[in-house]
Amino acid sequence: MSDAAQPTAAEVRAAAEAVKAALDRHLDAVERRSGEDDPAVYAAFNELAAAAEAYDELLYDAYDEVTPFEIPGDDSLPAYAGPDEPSALSVLIRRDYAVAEPQRLLAQAQRVADLDPDVPDLAPGSHRPGGGAGIAGGSVHAALGVLFGEYEPDEIASRHKEFGLEEGDSTLWVAALDDLAEPGEWLSAPFDQADPQRVVCRFDVSAVFDEELDDLDDDGLDDAMLVAEDDGMLGVVSDDDDIEVVEDLDDESEGGTGETDDAGGAATTGRDGARTPGGGRKGGPGTAR
Repeated sequence: MSDAAQPTAAEVRAAAEAVKAALDRHLDAVERRSGEDDPAVYAAFNELAAAAEAYDELLYDAYDEVTPFEIPGDDSLPAYAGPDEPSALSVLIRRDYAVAEPQRLLAQAQRVADLDPDVPDLAPGSHRPGGGAGIAGGSVHAALGVLFGEYEPDEIASRHKEFGLEEGDSTLWVAALDDLAEPGEWLSAPFDQADPQRVVCRFDVSAVFDEELDDLDDDGLDDAMLVAEDDGMLGVVSDDDDIEVVEDLDDESEGGTGETDDAGGAATTGRDGARTPGGGRKGGPGTAR
């Protein structure tokens, strides 16, 4: 519990009252809804989520206590507003890694420098704490520059453990463009012009989806169960024995990739590559819980 700017008991009480009022508004909107996608229900839902989150934070800051509420996040993309027939596209990729084994990373970088005469022994821009340029295997900064200069990002993704790295979340967005940019036009700020409304499809990989798959396995989803078939494909088997193929387990990439069937959809995959059913918005109104 932080010592800075502790909320007062009155502020916590006011936040609790705001939750009660938001509950009433939400129920009223649900009772009066005009259809499955009534905007008033969505608005009341979001207001209730915001009020509950604010109360939860104040309660924790003031009393070091938490609520049983799980505030759902909205990880869906906005409605697609790009051209129906894009003449160009942009692929935006982010992959996070933790440097789990620095000594392994340093050893691998030095090995590359020793075997490849084209790799400089001194990595540009790297420095030892006491001054002077760092040897390829002498600093993490230098080692990362050597490895990412030597290997393609996809190869590092598939061999990250060899390099002492641990996977974090990753995402890939495919966005529609009206025209291909001029050479060098966006290189100084490559991600500043990403427009979510022009994303055709999106692929997410996160360990959090493993937890969701575990929950589905424990609670059941129409009595479905995850199975690994003999041909290395991971699927979901329902009561009628229909199999939805989700991911090839023999894929070289350990993280796996998501799949989408419709433009603008989002596929969410766990760390083992298995897609979570209904990727995209989770927990919003009108969605199966």
